[in-house]
Amino acid sequence: MDKLWVDDLRPAPEGWTWAKSSAEAIELLAGGEFTAISLDHDLGGDDTTRPVVLWMCEHERWPPEVRIHTANPVGREWLAGMARRYGPGSA
Repeated sequence: MDKLWVDDLRPAPEGWTWAKSSAEAIELLAGGEFTAISLDHDLGGDDTTRPVVLWMCEHERWPPEVRIHTANPVGREWLAGMARRYGPGSA
């Protein structure tokens, strides 16, 4: 089991797997189990972590711990709202 850090700029903390794009994060989530995920919102260009969150919703594959480390206040609210509504413990 591993922890997934999704951010295009900030390096992953020690012990975390680093995904720099939404596509990379989804590929990693589809291929394995994670105990935690930490999300930036803006991933450079038009990419965000919204596709990652939507993928986790559609596949019901949420790690037990969801963190948000974005500096984007609008992005933070969207990510937090989706995690509260659909994430671990929401049933």
